[in-house]
Amino acid sequence: MSETPMRRPGIKRQGTTRLDEVDDVTAHDVPRHEPTGTDGRVPTDPAPNPHATEAEVKAAYADPKLANVLYHDWEAETYDEKWSISYDDRCVDYAVGRFHYAAGVPAKPYGRALELGSGTGFFLLNLMQGGIVEKGSVTDLSPGMVKAALRNAENLGLDVDGRVGDAERIPYPDDTFDLVVGHAVLHHIPDVEAAMREVLRVLKPGGRFVFAGDPTRIGDYYARRLGRATWWLTTRITRLPALAAWRRPQQELDESSRAAALEAVVDLHTFVPSELEQTARAAGAVRVHARTEEFAAALFGWPVRTFEAAVPQGKLGFGWAMFAYRTWQRLSWLDQRLAGLLPRDVFYNVLITGRKAARSDRA
Repeated sequence: MSETPMRRPGIKRQGTTRLDEVDDVTAHDVPRHEPTGTDGRVPTDPAPNPHATEAEVKAAYADPKLANVLYHDWEAETYDEKWSISYDDRCVDYAVGRFHYAAGVPAKPYGRALELGSGTGFFLLNLMQGGIVEKGSVTDLSPGMVKAALRNAENLGLDVDGRVGDAERIPYPDDTFDLVVGHAVLHHIPDVEAAMREVLRVLKPGGRFVFAGDPTRIGDYYARRLGRATWWLTTRITRLPALAAWRRPQQELDESSRAAALEAVVDLHTFVPSELEQTARAAGAVRVHARTEEFAAALFGWPVRTFEAAVPQGKLGFGWAMFAYRTWQRLSWLDQRLAGLLPRDVFYNVLITGRKAARSDRA
């Protein structure tokens, strides 16, 4: 799963929109592994399942969509903290920066945008705050994530509706959106080409898509090995009596291990940038281009994030947060210089953009 920038304390931008002013998500009376939202509105409580049982985890091994629902419902209430997601200037700048890096600076804001596999709304809500998007919609396979995204939108005073839905069957009509975005979502989708066809279906003619934060094949190889080594080392060193205060309770470690077991099921793909471009073109997209980023930053970020997850919450403090964030910033600066020197396949994150053909292109 892709990372967002290292955390830095900031002031959250607040809003006053009521939740009843925002479209909710349809989840009741629907099988949990086949969520839908075709009528556009959803009950206030989409019935997320925050704690999957061992039996559910076992069943999910044979059903990646069920695994995605269970895992992301499980993570929904703590996801922003885990991945250092916020809605202050730090993450606004990050989201807008990713958009500009992939697609350039738009001449004017996009009128209506959809975030596919929205999670808690990180990418879309921060793009809205950054002036890229005026009105937003979120959709995710996980009811818990859609609920969290709508709550975040309400707190920020943003005009957002949401629906539980499958990326391979997006629950919105044809030609609805000026822009479709996603962050760290493509690697969760079983049939990426089918999802791309759906993205193009719901885009207006000439509309753009931007996906960021998905792992490259080479980047995933080194990042996951660094993460596993850090987890193994930290959980064993903290068994020493002198470091007992740094050890998380065993129950929390066991739950993290169960979550990690699900994460191994929901992370379905890694990408070669040129092959991802071919997939988008095969779906019918035009003006497709992929870029990559984060090499040194990923080599640092994955062990740091894993270490943070392996010790008690709040143990590391403000000084650690500033160290991690500033180091990540410096390494990101270095990565920008390395981009012209190293093959794009060795960087951790891939970003891709393209358009739905305009009517004039089809004539």
